[in-house]
Amino acid sequence: MPDWLKVILLGIVEGITEFLPISSTGHLIVAAALLDFGGALGGTFEIFIQFGAVVAVALFYRAELWQQVRTVRSDAGVRRLWLAIAIAFVPAAGIGFLFGDEIKRVLFNPTVVAISLIVGGIVFLLVERSGIASRAQTQELTAITPTRALLIGIAQVAALIPGVSRAGASIIGGMLIGLDRSAATRFSFFLAIPTLGIATLYDLVSNLDKIQSGDMFNLLLGAVVSGIVAWFAIGWLLRFVSRNSFVGFGYYRILAGALILLLVASNRLG
Repeated sequence: MPDWLKVILLGIVEGITEFLPISSTGHLIVAAALLDFGGALGGTFEIFIQFGAVVAVALFYRAELWQQVRTVRSDAGVRRLWLAIAIAFVPAAGIGFLFGDEIKRVLFNPTVVAISLIVGGIVFLLVERSGIASRAQTQELTAITPTRALLIGIAQVAALIPGVSRAGASIIGGMLIGLDRSAATRFSFFLAIPTLGIATLYDLVSNLDKIQSGDMFNLLLGAVVSGIVAWFAIGWLLRFVSRNSFVGFGYYRILAGALILLLVASNRLG
């Protein structure tokens, strides 16, 4: 199979999984291993093609974002929202900046992904069955206080472990501090803009000396495909959470993690 086709398949995987609470990075690591894709650049490919998802979420909310830009000086609610996003961004950004290379070297492998998927799935089931979502008090993102934003940011730190899921960690963090499912999901989308955007640019700049011309084509192709697919995934997830719980995602994570462990144990996945 040619590399460009592998890149398209990986872009589809990224686009589907980035905003679902099932870990895009974890799925990309496993999919790249199964496809024997050699252009991962030590994890840079998995991180860079997330940029397409960032563009997708910005375009999906373009009208709302533009309205926020126009009213930020006069609307205290908009300022509170983006202060909350900035605060929630800091913990994972700081840890990622300090230990990002070591995290990629040690943790970017299928076994870690599998264990993280299973543990995260169990957490989703426990949170949903606890009834926390039904007791949620906050539906407006502008009501998120700095303290609550920091707690969401601390929860997002766990997503530096592949298989945990940035969306999953921030959504669970949001639900635990009182957001309902829809509000927690929307906040996770907005939080993705600085989190994924800055992480992508930083990783790209840090690894420019390792990237060849063919690698750049693969990075851009993967980002474009992931962005197109992510656009549809965002709309689907918003409709889904308005009517359903995250229990199904919990079971999916456990089954996917178990399958990956079986593949690793049978030496079909390294």
